[in-house]
Amino acid sequence: MSRFEFIAVYIMTSQRNGTLYLGVTGNLPQRAQQHREGLIEGFSQKYGCKHLVWFEQHQEMGAAIAHEKELKKWRRAWKLALIEKINPQWRDLYDDFINPPPPTFLG
Repeated sequence: MSRFEFIAVYIMTSQRNGTLYLGVTGNLPQRAQQHREGLIEGFSQKYGCKHLVWFEQHQEMGAAIAHEKELKKWRRAWKLALIEKINPQWRDLYDDFINPPPPTFLG
């Protein structure tokens, strides 16, 4: 497993405040790339959900799946607030896997 492979619940979107797709995976960078290329058939492909705007890492797949199921019950407004809390600019976080941001130092 590479240093970027990890279990995560994630949200892809078509654009800012656009269609949302919520999923779970054991390899987030690979799955996000598949969405970007339109390789994931179904809802995300149909609605062009290609931008990774939120994710949450988990240690175990069972916990990730349970959290994904809970988030799918949430109202859209709550999901938007979840995204805005960590990503107010709606940046495509996939870019951070390709070009990690420089470290920040406190001091």
